[in-house]
Amino acid sequence: MSPIALRAAALVIAAGLGLTPALASAETRQNYVPPIGDAPVTSNPTPYTPALTCLAERAAGRPAPRISVGRISDLTGRVDFDTGAKIPQGAALFAITALGKAGVPVVERLDNSVAEIELNYARQHLLSDTPERAGSDPQNFRPIYAGQIAGSQYYIVGGVTELNYNIASSGLKATVGEAAAAGVRGTASTTGYVMNVAVDLRLVDTRTQQVIDMASFQKQVTGRDASLGVVGTVGDYGANLNGGRGAMEPLQAAVRTLVERGVFQLIANLQGGNATADCLNPAANPSGPTLPTYAALPGS
Repeated sequence: MSPIALRAAALVIAAGLGLTPALASAETRQNYVPPIGDAPVTSNPTPYTPALTCLAERAAGRPAPRISVGRISDLTGRVDFDTGAKIPQGAALFAITALGKAGVPVVERLDNSVAEIELNYARQHLLSDTPERAGSDPQNFRPIYAGQIAGSQYYIVGGVTELNYNIASSGLKATVGEAAAAGVRGTASTTGYVMNVAVDLRLVDTRTQQVIDMASFQKQVTGRDASLGVVGTVGDYGANLNGGRGAMEPLQAAVRTLVERGVFQLIANLQGGNATADCLNPAANPSGPTLPTYAALPGS
């Protein structure tokens, strides 16, 4: 056997031996194989989180309106048969978290199931904050008072409205090597692609239902892939080796970033003054791509 074949065989055997101890240990213990992965849990900021925090610091000590969040739905209609929805279904939760980062008082309207259950128990005098006194104190129940639930002055609703695939893509593939059928050839390829996602949010006055403000933002999401390969034969031996690497910007994280950007804009406009200029780096607030305009020009 040639040295090349010996090396290949050794690699295969080493890979197999690397799996054997864990499997054998699991069979001996008749237990599960310990899972791999020890990455710690971290916070989940976006590039706009510092701007939201700046809004909170800017408004410190001043009264702020209470805001609630309604549905921020996936309106793209993009669903894959195998993996389900392409867009996160919890964009409203992203908005609630963003409001918290901005220091805005938030009242819950998205999930009132627990509040409704407890209110129903309280109506029946079954709910108590000191349940250990049940049976010994006839007044041991939580009272219900008129006006005890905090109202909101405004609420945020909207949706994820765009998911556009393959806005742009590029690629290159090359094969170099011997011309003979049994020769050795190397291949290399690289590809890149761009897609985008957009959200539309609106701020509504709870009392009048008037839309006070609205925001629409889009973000491009990029991906890339590169691979190398060698295929051919030498004498009686053949080989086909391939390797590569690729990465795609997380689409779900892109939606969180969009929602935080939209919430920032709504709250900054609500604060007034120079909130946007004070808290948002101009580099983080580009005007977007230059597009054709069909509006009539003045004097035309």
